Amino acid sequence: MLDVALAAQVSPETLRKIESGRVATPAFPTIAAIADVLGLSLDAVWSEISGAGRSAGRTGSAHGARQQLVS
Repeated sequence: MLDVALAAQVSPETLRKIESGRVATPAFPTIAAIADVLGLSLDAVWSEISGAGRSAGRTGSAHGARQQLVS
């Protein structure tokens, strides 16, 4: 998680808060920077948060990004 935070130029605490849901509406540039570091398109991120990723199964790259954050 520390590597992702530093590469996205956000504090590790901010990334922890976003990942845990303590930041309900993170700023778009922050999400865009994190997605870029993780190699995700914003479409993949939107698909995951809008429910499309959940209804189609969790095989998308956004789910893989969540796994990268926790490791």
